Amino acid sequence: MVLKGGSRDNRIYVIIAVFVIIVIILAVLLSGRELSPARIPHTVWGDDWSEDISERTSDSGLFGLESSASFKYVNNNDSFPAYVTVTTMKTFFMTSEEELNERTIDTIKKASSQGLVIDYNTELTGERFLKKGHKTMYITYNGSNVVNNISEKIMILGESWNCGISGTSVICIGVAWVTNNSEINASFWEEIVRDKQGTFGIKEAFTGSDGLIYNVECH
Repeated sequence: MVLKGGSRDNRIYVIIAVFVIIVIILAVLLSGRELSPARIPHTVWGDDWSEDISERTSDSGLFGLESSASFKYVNNNDSFPAYVTVTTMKTFFMTSEEELNERTIDTIKKASSQGLVIDYNTELTGERFLKKGHKTMYITYNGSNVVNNISEKIMILGESWNCGISGTSVICIGVAWVTNNSEINASFWEEIVRDKQGTFGIKEAFTGSDGLIYNVECH
């Protein structure tokens, strides 16, 4: 009888030990899953840009093991609207670069439901390096936005990368209106895409270290 009781007690101790181990593992996993959202540093905004606080979003799932956050930055010129969204995702298994690129394209396609017309024949793809050293995959399109029967030209950039240091995946979408009636102004588009390599144009206007997406901080 004593042996049977001892055996039962041993089983209880084993169950308690397994439960404790599971709690410890979950605690370690959850502590390492805290999301550090990517942002555009305030020092890069200048007087032309600001964050639209009302557009901040965040979400979580899989018992906190997966999470995301998004920020939107807008320019302060009503005649030539422009914006950049920076979305950070932390998943249980890091998303592959190919899948991340597909998500970027899908995000751009959703812009069609917001009245933007995308000219898919103008698609350009490539890779570049950001200030933090990340190699990204990007895709650009020309497009248009029709308001009051007037079609204005827009430019669209989608860019994505994985940040191994923070364990996150980042997708940036930049959109800029470059015409207003007969007036042309590509300066806000240039501010979105500018980098040291002059990746998106041979003009001096596209070469510099103050591009918004070029300066995104993800770690």
